[in-house]
Amino acid sequence: MTMGGTSDFIAGLDIGTSKVVAVIGRIYPDGVLEIIGLGTAPSRGLKKGVIVNIEATVNAIQQAIEEAELMAGCRVQEVCVGIAGGHVRSVNSHGIVAIKDREVQTSDIERVIDAAQAVAMPAEQRTLHVIPQEYIIDNQVGVREPHGMSGVRLEADVHIVSCGSNALQNIEKCVSRCGLSVENIILEQLASSQAVLAEDERELGVCLVDIGGGTTDIAVYIEGAIRYTAVIPIAGYQVTNDIAMSLRTPTHYAEDIKTKHACALQSLASPDEIIKVPSVGERPPSDLTRQALAEVVEPRYEELFDIILGELRRQGLENAIPAGIVLTGGASKIEGAVELAEEIFNMPVRLGVPRAVTGLQDVIRNPIYATSIGLLQYGHRERQSDIMPRRKPEMFGGVFSKVSQWIRGHF
Repeated sequence: MTMGGTSDFIAGLDIGTSKVVAVIGRIYPDGVLEIIGLGTAPSRGLKKGVIVNIEATVNAIQQAIEEAELMAGCRVQEVCVGIAGGHVRSVNSHGIVAIKDREVQTSDIERVIDAAQAVAMPAEQRTLHVIPQEYIIDNQVGVREPHGMSGVRLEADVHIVSCGSNALQNIEKCVSRCGLSVENIILEQLASSQAVLAEDERELGVCLVDIGGGTTDIAVYIEGAIRYTAVIPIAGYQVTNDIAMSLRTPTHYAEDIKTKHACALQSLASPDEIIKVPSVGERPPSDLTRQALAEVVEPRYEELFDIILGELRRQGLENAIPAGIVLTGGASKIEGAVELAEEIFNMPVRLGVPRAVTGLQDVIRNPIYATSIGLLQYGHRERQSDIMPRRKPEMFGGVFSKVSQWIRGHF
């Protein structure tokens, strides 16, 4: 069974710093999304969310896709891909147009969004998403769906996300080398928030913190709309590196120690629990208490949460998120992370896992899969949307691949 043009199936590809995850879902007529295939592969071709080795990334994507296809019993032709990294930029913008015929039509909404996204952008950046926050009709604020409303002037507040064109092209290149096409490119924290946040949290005001291997992604929602996104280059890999340097153990052992024994809050770690730490070379392993390990891990998580708090204060958002913080991503699973975050942010904190999907529940209800499940949900929503101002990267990628094919065919 081939999935390419079939609207009943959708595939997501999360190309992360520590792992590549491929997910295949089936969409039923009533809108229910069922996960039917899941594949993972270790990732060695990325650094801080950006591809640095094409060949290694292609191999990891192929491995993950083949595993997911085998489980789902079908072939993948198109994928919704996530993008992250320090090259991602975001800005809020405002647009104003006159309403034709005094009634808001689809063309008016498209024009006001085009007007709002007419902002100066560096030559190396490409528009990734243009997300409407709210509309204003003749000074009537807070309009969510202006279609059909009467008025003279239509205004729109939008959130514009851009990314490095080179990073975008490298993702396109890796995916196409695997014999796949890109259906959509989606900012990873938007995908994660689609998977783990409840609608009432978005309405009240919430901050999603997705702690991955190479980057920590932030997304703030207020009154149901995205208000702020940011990428912080401190994440799980820095914790692993701290453990490796402090305990003088190889990185792969440090990663194993982190996932099995690490604790982000010293008061929760037992001083009586002993951990065997492998040494480098042929030296015998050493003993370490779990509390001593927590003394290495806690400062890094504290630094990360302090940076996030500083970002929220700088944007004036600290008091605008009464629903608190939702932690997700692989590095958020460490014991004590939620408790430490509650101490630092002084607001409610919970661990976010994928929701509103069926199939493979015992596997996917894990923060590690928040982005990949969210890619499916976001892609499904994009397919259903009538106005698609967020599809620019797809158009850019399509043109890029066509030009590449033409050059290969003629030279």
